[in-house]
Amino acid sequence: MKKILMVYPRYPDTFWGFKHALKFISKKTALPPLGLVTIASYLPKDWPVKLVDMNAESLKEIDIKNFDYVFISAMTIQRESAKEVIRMCNKLNVPVIAGGPLFTMEPDHFQEVDHFVLGEAEEIMKELIKDMDSRKVRRYYATSEFPDVEKTPVPRWNLLNLNWYASMSIQFSRGCPYNCEFCDIGALNGRVPRSKSSEQIVKELQSLYDAGWRKSVFFVDDNFIGKKIQLEQEVLPKVIDWQKIHGNPFTFYTEVSIDLADDEKLMTLMIEAGFNRVFVGIETPDAGSLKEANKYQNIKHELRKSIHKMQTFGFDVQGGFIVGFDNDRPTIFDKQFEFIQETGIVTAMMGILNAPRGSSLYERMRKERRLVGEITGDNVNISTNFIPKMDPEILISGYKNLVNRLYSPKNYYIRLKKFLSTYKLPKMSRPRIDFNDVRAFLRTIFVIGIFGKERGEYWKMIFWSFFKKRKYFSTVVAFAIYGYHFRKIAEKVAKEDSEEIVKELCSEH
Repeated sequence: MKKILMVYPRYPDTFWGFKHALKFISKKTALPPLGLVTIASYLPKDWPVKLVDMNAESLKEIDIKNFDYVFISAMTIQRESAKEVIRMCNKLNVPVIAGGPLFTMEPDHFQEVDHFVLGEAEEIMKELIKDMDSRKVRRYYATSEFPDVEKTPVPRWNLLNLNWYASMSIQFSRGCPYNCEFCDIGALNGRVPRSKSSEQIVKELQSLYDAGWRKSVFFVDDNFIGKKIQLEQEVLPKVIDWQKIHGNPFTFYTEVSIDLADDEKLMTLMIEAGFNRVFVGIETPDAGSLKEANKYQNIKHELRKSIHKMQTFGFDVQGGFIVGFDNDRPTIFDKQFEFIQETGIVTAMMGILNAPRGSSLYERMRKERRLVGEITGDNVNISTNFIPKMDPEILISGYKNLVNRLYSPKNYYIRLKKFLSTYKLPKMSRPRIDFNDVRAFLRTIFVIGIFGKERGEYWKMIFWSFFKKRKYFSTVVAFAIYGYHFRKIAEKVAKEDSEEIVKELCSEH
């Protein structure tokens, strides 16, 4: 019998961390460590297992001392916190078994780690458990094949304090059929999507329901619609039936490609199942930059028309955007701003292009001798890990100004009004108001409406919604909370010292 401590490192203050928004709804962190609670299901039932999510609680030395092994999983953005955890474990002589995207792509940066699980762990766990049991754990475990996710068990939700989280996570598929130059998904999860069965998805939803969860669930798929026929014929009809039987306890959101707009049947089924938000990698309205990025699925679409169509079906379309392509000119900052404002994409994540390990862009930059390091993983960091074609000073100053413009209160609420003018609120998304929702609204009045810099725009939006778009009132309150968080991130970006970064890139340039 082995005692296992699972540790999920901290995220820094980021766009998607929602740190400043979580305070309004009395939650500690946005999402659970799905990988760790899934891997925990492979461990023998008689092995004591504890999970410490450092985004919700502190990791103490006493936690580490009491266990035989520490499992750690992390993404790139958690690099610094992961190093801190590894140092603690080394100090206490407790062996570390590390996996997840960060360690899979950068094992050479973590010499202090005792054992690595490289890639997806499903096919590895049986052998790893056997070796742990016999105290003969190897340094590296890897498989050349992507595992069959139909064999993946239900996550161990009992390891989590569900009250800490704003949303839960499950997964339908892994992999993405597209090959965008800047993306490392192909290296991590493959370009042929692998999916779970409809029975598995229903079983996982039931397990969350039985654990006491209600409200929001994030499908963490690289591209949820990678297997459209299975979704339309099997999975979504089963989810719709399950939701009806249980009183529609969940709303869902996920990541999709722009071609969702081509399939009205699929959109209708997703709405009926309870999906109300989709994140789309739009990247840029510039066709030349899309071509450079090998983002042909976007080139083939009229982006504004596709976004509008998804909004009218009932989706809040969140967008990922990038500046710093080789093809970009200084006019790109105004183009991006105008596109985002015109389309009413309220949640627009704008980043500077970086080249992650495993991506085609990384290999191109390496061959062109333009690499200057590794990515931070923070999508609103002002640095880049390769020498850009654009003058670095123009790129970074243009980026900082663009983020500030997007999240100024006036522009943000103009965008929100634009969105609500086309958005059709699905019946499934009309929230059941509870005490926490009322408390969150009262906090917006105090924090934003009385003391916030944006209080004027906030009150104009609140009154406009109450008198003209009353059924969207709770949606407006939610976006006011998000907007508060995004403005804090924009202020952080504005304050970042770019002098050293510009100097380094210019010297290389």
